[in-house]
Formats: sequence, structure tokens, C-alpha cells
Amino acid sequence: MPEHQTHPTLPAATPQARRAAPLAQNERLSLLGRLLTDDSLPLRSRVAAVIVLLYAQPCSRVVRLTIDDVLHDNDQVLLRLGEPASPVPAPFAELLLSWIDNRDNMNTATNRDSRWLFPGRRASQPLNPNSLSGLLNDLGIPTTAARTAAIRQQVLDVPAPVVADALGYHDKTTTRLLNETGGAWSRYAPGEHGKSLPRQQH
Repeated sequence: MPEHQTHPTLPAATPQARRAAPLAQNERLSLLGRLLTDDSLPLRSRVAAVIVLLYAQPCSRVVRLTIDDVLHDNDQVLLRLGEPASPVPAPFAELLLSWIDNRDNMNTATNRDSRWLFPGRRASQPLNPNSLSGLLNDLGIPTTAARTAAIRQQVLDVPAPVVADALGYHDKTTTRLLNETGGAWSRYAPGEHGKSLPRQQH
């Protein structure tokens, strides 16, 4: 596992954006399948979109990720969005590592050593979140609806407090979403925060 690097703290995800109607689960899975297999799509957009669809991250947080947030634990790749870091499924891990080795906007002298996962055109700055949102919209990814679907699926699969810790959400937000989905984790104990995310296998 790489040595921890100091980088700007990721802003906490806010609950307001998740009020939009979510994508249907089959739509979300179909989009994920396309992103993971369609090599004609831009790699940057594919990687960012999967982070949104799989980990329910807003573009404002996606652009603040650095390559130091991509961790290695033996053969497992992890993405640090909160604590603990979330496992990265094998198909996406390959895309993510390929992107790190081939990031855009790395040609200028000042950007050559950039640690941003998605470097921007301006030296030492990450990609603008509005620019990223536009790139995802070009792929047909409705970012807010995608995030809503992703977070709701997570709280059905894993206790809401664990989701909050791992994905950088507020406890009250994930608990509210769990109640909205009609789920319940009556046997959850506070000491079980080591449960891995994501747990979905389709």
C-alpha cells in the first residue's frame, strides 16, 4: 500500500443533490456494462462515470481525487473515498489503472508531476467539476440520477452507517435513503464498520 500523501480534504457529499428521481437499477447496470466494455468511449469519461455510478460520488468530489487515493492491498485495488477505502471490482480496476498511466493534460512542465486523478488544463489544478459533468452528460449519464440510484442500492446491500463512512456521506443522509427504500438493518452493530464496499456482484 502506498505511503499516505497529503492532499486537499474531499468535501462531504451534500444531501440536496440526491432528491432527484434515481435511475432504474437495470438502467444503471446497463450503463456500467457499456462503460466497462466500450473502448470507443473516452477513457477519462468512462472512469469518472463509473465512479459516479458505482460509488455515488458527485463530480465535485470526483475531481478532488488524487492518484494517492488509489491504493493497493496485495492484488486488491482500493479507492479511498472515506474510511475504510472501497474495493474496486476487477473490470473497473483495469480501467482505473490504465487511466492513471495515460491521464490527459499531463504534457506541460508544471503538470507533469500532477497527483490529480483528473488533471485540468490549468497548471496544478484538477478538472473543473462542471466540465466533468458535461463530459458525462455527453455519454448519456445523468449524474444526479445516477448518484441517487447508486447510493440507494448501496444502503440496501450494506448498513447505512458503513456506507456513510466508506463513501463520504452523512449518517443521516444514508439512514434517510434506507428508510425511503423500505430497507432495514436491524441486526447492525456499530463495530461492523469494516464491511467492504461495494458488495454488488451482477
